[in-house]
Amino acid sequence: MTLPRLANLSLLLLFPLAWIAPLLKAGVLPLFALSEISVLSGIGALWEKDKFLALVVIFFAMIAPIGKVLALEGLLSGRLSARIKPWLYHLGRLAMADVFLIAIYITAAKGIGIGRIEIGWGLYLFTFCVLLSLGLSIFAIRKPKESLPHPPSTD
Repeated sequence: MTLPRLANLSLLLLFPLAWIAPLLKAGVLPLFALSEISVLSGIGALWEKDKFLALVVIFFAMIAPIGKVLALEGLLSGRLSARIKPWLYHLGRLAMADVFLIAIYITAAKGIGIGRIEIGWGLYLFTFCVLLSLGLSIFAIRKPKESLPHPPSTD
């Protein structure tokens, strides 16, 4: 098994782990304990307020990235033809985990006003997963250079 395939398949384990890992610890006042926030707890809180928006986030932040990993595995293993590359590109655009990650970083940088936010280890893991997925997609989607004709032999 090649290194890109192994790295890609590792995302099938790392993404779900990143979804349950604490991304942030937030609290209202410095004297009170901090609450851990994960992707799943954030979706759970969103589910209570707006089910449709929660489903949209589930699709774009969870289902599409796993679909992208599976499609990339099919391409790298040779089970899918190179004709899937444009579809993989578009699936990568739908996998909004990177946008979700940027939103989390903005939240962490701005804070919540009267409280405090600490970054959890899950944010580093989630960042790693997003960057690895992005890098593997770029690796797989790029077009191989056209083979140049060999110059005529002078023998």
